[in-house]
Amino acid sequence: MLKFHFHQKQDKLNLRMIQTLANEFDCPIGCSGHETGLTPTVASVALGASFVERHITLDRAMWGSDQSASVEPVGLRRLVKDIRLIDRGLGDGVKKVYDSESVSRSRLRRVSDLPPSSSN
Repeated sequence: MLKFHFHQKQDKLNLRMIQTLANEFDCPIGCSGHETGLTPTVASVALGASFVERHITLDRAMWGSDQSASVEPVGLRRLVKDIRLIDRGLGDGVKKVYDSESVSRSRLRRVSDLPPSSSN
């Protein structure tokens, strides 16, 4: 599992390590985030993390070493929603033309529809 240190700055997270670990080991790779904000956790899923771990709290202002990097209930709901959206948006990697694109596609011109250019 890739684990971030407490209060790590964004430029020190090295999220691409998820792909490095996935290429090296034949097992699911997870991400344990102790950073502030939700973006790195969502990005870890986009980069291939199979599971994530975040601390949760009722109030980030409470006393404790994990509180400032923990996620409150509203943030947890947002995190789950964003991860699910990213997961759906990643698709299967195969290019398809969907029925919903057909209207736009019919209005596009093909290169062969253009008049020949004159060279001067």
